[in-house]
Amino acid sequence: MKKILLCFILLIYPQALSSHVSHYKNIKKIEMEIFKDGKNIGYCNYEFSKNNGTIEIFNETNFEVKLLGIKVFSIISKGREVYKNNKLFSFSSNTLQNDKKKFVNLVFDETENVFNIKGSSYTGKANRNYIIGNWWNHRILESETQISPMSGSIKDQVVTFLKKEKIQIYGKEYLAHKFSLKSKDESLNENKKLDFEIWFEPKKNLILKVRYNKMGTWEYVLRNVITN
Repeated sequence: MKKILLCFILLIYPQALSSHVSHYKNIKKIEMEIFKDGKNIGYCNYEFSKNNGTIEIFNETNFEVKLLGIKVFSIISKGREVYKNNKLFSFSSNTLQNDKKKFVNLVFDETENVFNIKGSSYTGKANRNYIIGNWWNHRILESETQISPMSGSIKDQVVTFLKKEKIQIYGKEYLAHKFSLKSKDESLNENKKLDFEIWFEPKKNLILKVRYNKMGTWEYVLRNVITN
């Protein structure tokens, strides 16, 4: 039933959920701010570089949570996605999470038509249609599987359209399409489950806000878009 609902959503919003990376051809940078329980704790930015049919997206995420002045959780992460002819060709990232190193090295194998992944949580092959689970890419709302941008683990997901909703972000009002994104396997450990609310702006193909609850309320909020 959930798969049927997802297909129905894709029929309603074919333009919004098209998988073409070229939708971002005029974007130079997407800046998102990260909040924990309403407090700004850091940022997640994506910078775009285009050259002769190749698009590179550089991600930098940096945030820190303190309790009584003591650091209790932090992430410093840098990643690089490379697309050729609108298809993912390679991805790499290095992350320091609470002083623990995580990494991903992914390359498309043209001979076998699969991704080869070496990551801190998974090493092996992956389907060509899987996507990197980054918040710049609206295709995350149409995919049934994502690859963790921090560890390379493969996660099956279910995306459900909830409703249209007016929201305000930094003084601007948007008519957003609200989705839920959850792990397909409900038996997963709570720490490994996907459980997000996502607000999407279909005219500009932008994810406006992402919210999840894990020892508090976290939000990734679109702060700015810089165009060519």
